Amino acid sequence: MLMQTAETLRTRPRAMTIWLFIVAAMIVAMVVIGGITRLTESGLSITQWKPISGTLPPLTDAAWQAEFDNYKKIPEYTQINRGMTLDGFKAIFFWEYAHRLFGRVIGMAFALPLLWFAIRRQVPKGYGWRLTAILALGGLQGAIGWWMVASGLSVRTDVSHVRLAVHLMTALVLLAGIVWTALDLRQLDRRALARPAAMRSVALLALVLLFAQIMFGAFTAGLDAGYAFASWPLMGDAWFPSGTPMTDPTWRNAVDNPVVVQFIHRWLAFAAAAALALLAWRAAQAGAKRAALLVMGLVVLQIGLGIATLLSGVWIVIAVAHQANAALLLVATIWAAHALGRRGTAA
Repeated sequence: MLMQTAETLRTRPRAMTIWLFIVAAMIVAMVVIGGITRLTESGLSITQWKPISGTLPPLTDAAWQAEFDNYKKIPEYTQINRGMTLDGFKAIFFWEYAHRLFGRVIGMAFALPLLWFAIRRQVPKGYGWRLTAILALGGLQGAIGWWMVASGLSVRTDVSHVRLAVHLMTALVLLAGIVWTALDLRQLDRRALARPAAMRSVALLALVLLFAQIMFGAFTAGLDAGYAFASWPLMGDAWFPSGTPMTDPTWRNAVDNPVVVQFIHRWLAFAAAAALALLAWRAAQAGAKRAALLVMGLVVLQIGLGIATLLSGVWIVIAVAHQANAALLLVATIWAAHALGRRGTAA
């Protein structure tokens, strides 16, 4: 027991905890940049995936013209943006370039410190596999991003909303995993023999519904379904507009029909809110009152931002705030879930 305590003390991961919280904050910022990229319709401005050479932007007039010429070959330009000037192209290129560059920065911010901690043997026992899995998922996220972009380069004038949802959900799984791991390591830093927190059933329910709601938010964004009805609580003059065209098979309406997707996104929010309120109540009972209050505050704000996004006609400032708050709500939910899962987990 004394040897185990000494080993744990030697690897108490205060620095690792700080590092992971910084990376988590960067991912939240990345979600914001991604939202702006989507809402400004900038995501197809870079038509090639160059993981290394793509780090640098065009530096000469000839390089800019070459990028613009590549953009002119895709359906978004020929069917929607024909006649765009080079300056107009540079404006949309900026956001997609910033999105890709920041993704690379996050990858380096995770991989290099992890390598450093591993070389110095400062990764606590049992955490190496978890951090390696997060690193691998982060690498996969880059490939998913290109898979998403590629869907809009040949036939479509935009990216697949399903691939957009996969891209966003992967980013949020990364965020959740990093925050949970940071909280586990923080507990280990405070108590040498602390064990990882457990996922309680109420926390799992809240997270499943929150992820489902965010997924439908991604469908809503990808289908431009937010523009379908700019009214609340009715959609036009009905709870669900009659005469809405339906696709076959019926289940595809929940994925591909903008009206149905907006309807689900509107009302699934309250099921998710109820589950989050239950989690907050249980977390407060467990002594995590700040986490509980933060969850409830962000839930109320998120519903308000969602309604405001609709009523404003998807004003970009409100829509981006809605997406950013979703990421913050996920962080708060992980905090509350982790606090609940710590009960009885300390050795």
